[in-house]
Amino acid sequence: MNIHESAEDYLEKILMLQEQKGSVRSIDIAVAMGFSKPSVSVAMKNLRENGYISVDGDGYIHLEEPGMLIAQRIYDRHRKLTQFFVALGVDPEVASHDACKIEHDLSEETYSKMIEFAKRQENLT
Repeated sequence: MNIHESAEDYLEKILMLQEQKGSVRSIDIAVAMGFSKPSVSVAMKNLRENGYISVDGDGYIHLEEPGMLIAQRIYDRHRKLTQFFVALGVDPEVASHDACKIEHDLSEETYSKMIEFAKRQENLT
């Protein structure tokens, strides 16, 4: 699964909005991400053409299996990295912002080792 960071961000945001609102339209994504509606429309077209999402007749966006897998992976990384940084004493808002910056670029090896380390630390307390 080799897609651009921006596509991962869109897929993650769709998943987050689905969890919050139940259904998602392009305007919801534009508002949540602070992007223009035309920019989001172009991104949704690309995601749809690549089989990551589908859009029903009413304009609601649905994650297809490949898109869902990517969204879940990125969102899970975001949550776990945020928790890790908060456990280090970082302010939750800063932790979430920093997690967003590195969730895409951190190697699987480093990410796995961070999570293993965090789990070992929990067992010591």
